Amino acid sequence: MDDPGDLRDVEAGSLVDRPGNVRRFLGRMAIDVRPLRESPQFRRLWVGQSISLIGSQISFVAIPYQVYELTHSTFLVGLIALCELIPLLTLAVVGGAIADAVDRRRLILVTEVGLVIVTVFLAFNASLAEPRVWPLFFVATAATALWALGSPAMRSLTPHLVPEDQFAAASALNGVYSNMAAVAGPAVGGILIATIGLTATYLIDVGTYAASLVSILMLKPAPPAPDAERASVRTILEGFRFVRRTPAIMGIFLLDTNAMIFGMPSALFPALADERFDAGAEVVGFLYAAPYGGALLAVLLSGWIQHVRRQGLAVALAASAWGLAIVGVGFAESLWLCLLLLAAAGAADNISAVLRSTIVLTLTPKHMLGRVSGMELAQVASAPALGNLEAGILASLTSLRFSIVSGGFACIAGCVVILAAIPSLLRYDSTNPRA
Repeated sequence: MDDPGDLRDVEAGSLVDRPGNVRRFLGRMAIDVRPLRESPQFRRLWVGQSISLIGSQISFVAIPYQVYELTHSTFLVGLIALCELIPLLTLAVVGGAIADAVDRRRLILVTEVGLVIVTVFLAFNASLAEPRVWPLFFVATAATALWALGSPAMRSLTPHLVPEDQFAAASALNGVYSNMAAVAGPAVGGILIATIGLTATYLIDVGTYAASLVSILMLKPAPPAPDAERASVRTILEGFRFVRRTPAIMGIFLLDTNAMIFGMPSALFPALADERFDAGAEVVGFLYAAPYGGALLAVLLSGWIQHVRRQGLAVALAASAWGLAIVGVGFAESLWLCLLLLAAAGAADNISAVLRSTIVLTLTPKHMLGRVSGMELAQVASAPALGNLEAGILASLTSLRFSIVSGGFACIAGCVVILAAIPSLLRYDSTNPRA
């Protein structure tokens, strides 16, 4: 029999050690900030992009607001989304091919300067006694085109800034500023428009680009691989062939496309607020913000992600969790429960996004990373639009609840089918990714 004194010592030891266990647990959960601490280039770029993206989100709100103020046409406001979607679908892949063939730093700098110019044009138009409508559509198209051309270079810059074992941490940290901007930018934009007017609001966006431009100018050059070829149709097709021959990358693209097409009901948020919660614009705003709030919380507690070995399976589980949360949204009768489920969906989507980015950065050769990043960008941009179209059509033919719930279940079923069709995705192991 154990001596009672020994048992007391064991119990006392466990009590003493419990705070240490809690600290270790919290340390494992907290976001990994090594890229910010160890890479001055990453840190400067992260700060610059954080400031600049908030400004961009301010203009993202201001443009449709001004279109509606000038025209009082919801159709024309909706047409802005089409102006933005076309460049994303067509130029993101082209931008990726260019990024693989030139100095990525220089390409990013050129596109950022272009964005400054078109934003100045917005401010000039807003300052006129009678602002015109057509410049808003022109700028929406031009700004999205510039962003689509430069974003693959920005996304594929990570391997030049941090070592491979920090790819997941870098992706998570980038998610911090993108989600913060998505939550704070529109709110700040609305306040600025109401207090200082559209011209000054656009000029504030122009000012935020200074932080981004300075951080880019301070980067070291990121030249292409020695054997890089000029951007062409052939090099773009090579990128598509690489994705097709790499089951893990093809699989994660399909998983995200499936989740966004069948489980993206944001087009139904105005109807959801009106029909189920008998509320107006304020609740609609909460519904749109909730997934980003959940994503932000998830990324702040993302330290554990770098320890995930079966990253392909984890992406499938995260996409399924998104679908399950959307099913819950379809049945939720309480606004707070609905917001909580949307936040859970956003958290799951963010986990999926960090893991997908890590897989792409790990498996794609540096000389092809721009093209694959461009393809990912085109997929990420187009799938939610198709999902909103699917949700809206189905809701009009059936009911709001059926559209949301069936989409969530279809998302889960699609994940199962994709895993069955691509078993190598299930076996993907981050400790031996190229096996």
